[in-house]
Amino acid sequence: MPIWESRATIRIARKLRAFLDLRAGAPPIAGGGGIEAGNIVWIFGAGRSGTTWLRDMLCSVEGYSPWEEPLVGRLFGAFHGDNADKGDAPNYILSERHRAVWLAAIRGMVLDGAGARFPERSGGGYVVVKEPNGSRGAPLLSEALPESRVITVVRDPRDVCASNLDGRRQGGWLRERRAARGRSNPKAGAEPEKLVRRLAGNCAGNMGGAVEAHRAHRGPKTLVRYEDLNEDALGAMRRIYRELELPAGEAEMVRSVERNSWANIPEEERGEGKFYRKAAPGGWRGDLTPRQVEIVEEANASLLEEFYGA
Repeated sequence: MPIWESRATIRIARKLRAFLDLRAGAPPIAGGGGIEAGNIVWIFGAGRSGTTWLRDMLCSVEGYSPWEEPLVGRLFGAFHGDNADKGDAPNYILSERHRAVWLAAIRGMVLDGAGARFPERSGGGYVVVKEPNGSRGAPLLSEALPESRVITVVRDPRDVCASNLDGRRQGGWLRERRAARGRSNPKAGAEPEKLVRRLAGNCAGNMGGAVEAHRAHRGPKTLVRYEDLNEDALGAMRRIYRELELPAGEAEMVRSVERNSWANIPEEERGEGKFYRKAAPGGWRGDLTPRQVEIVEEANASLLEEFYGA
């Protein structure tokens, strides 16, 4: 493990333990700042899988507020997954024997955080939480808030990784954003195979966590493939609202889909290297090398087999 990664893990562990120690012994929380758990709508998946587009369509309807990537799933999910071998160790903060305690803490953190940020939703309406980069922790978030509503977005992992690579290339939107924040890496791109392997692993972890949460979730849930959303956005949105039992009028849905269509994105804001890139499933065939395809398919074999027959 790289030194920087181990130090980051230690910092996260200390903050997590301090927070959970404050909540130890607390009973499950029914609400947080007036936000009901049933009014939380999760969007789980992987980065570059269409979660932003889906969030925009949902939140273009009256009564829905977007919570952009709180990363709570990353905080708990990655820590929990990386320490799975600790299991029932009595002093481990996420010990199985104290599962009810720390699940209550996760629940409170989400609901209190939502209540603090969206007080206008305490009287009704929904908070749409886009959490693709925290979807490794989706099973824990779903378990902590079983009344919440869950949308799982699946996209071909090869297209996901191709899009991520494009954003990281010289002049790409993600590289430029990181540079603007002082996070540029002079070694970026020096080991392309290693980068693809990492991106493929991230996709498998987040999309796999999203699918696992979908299977286990006890509340309203739905699963949508990006390819189906791209082919018939209005039909997919009708199904999402129906299966999640969410209110939305037909006219509102039509306006939302039209407002957020590819055609309405300014031409200068879309294309190679841009955040809005292709909206064309299957583009990975021309974007990835045979070796890169092999790496992605190896890391995401179960997802490809289940959803794409590959």
